[in-house]
Amino acid sequence: MISVDVLVNGRRYREEVEARLLLSDFLRHRLGLTGTHVGCEHGVCGACTVRLDGVAVRSCLVLAAQVDGSELVTVEGLAANGDLTPLQQAFRRHHALQCGFCTPGILIATEDLLARSERPTRAEIVDMLSGQLCRCTGYTGIVDAIAEVAGA
Repeated sequence: MISVDVLVNGRRYREEVEARLLLSDFLRHRLGLTGTHVGCEHGVCGACTVRLDGVAVRSCLVLAAQVDGSELVTVEGLAANGDLTPLQQAFRRHHALQCGFCTPGILIATEDLLARSERPTRAEIVDMLSGQLCRCTGYTGIVDAIAEVAGA
């Protein structure tokens, strides 16, 4: 067992984990943060995207033991006091979700993009979304919602 001390959505957790435990499983099954979805378990679909020390990562490709001393943000950490963020509100306005399975990963990946690029172009938004699999929406509403928030 390996000791992990990690800050998740502003809350400190100290846990003992098996060396092989994936971060996605740690978040969902140990911490109860089920907004991090697990799709492909190969880092392809983007449903499990979280921010690790300010950078978007696929939590299915990271071991829980690797996040010792780190700070994580999951989709549950976006809305303060239950108030939707401007990005989440734009997703609602533009009907940018249907089944919602991909939405947490897309929201986190978008927050990462907006942190790195103050005003991304539509092309940059589409490029970022190339790493996020959505089987329902066709991406138009998603791109429109992100572009609105980004001022693109």
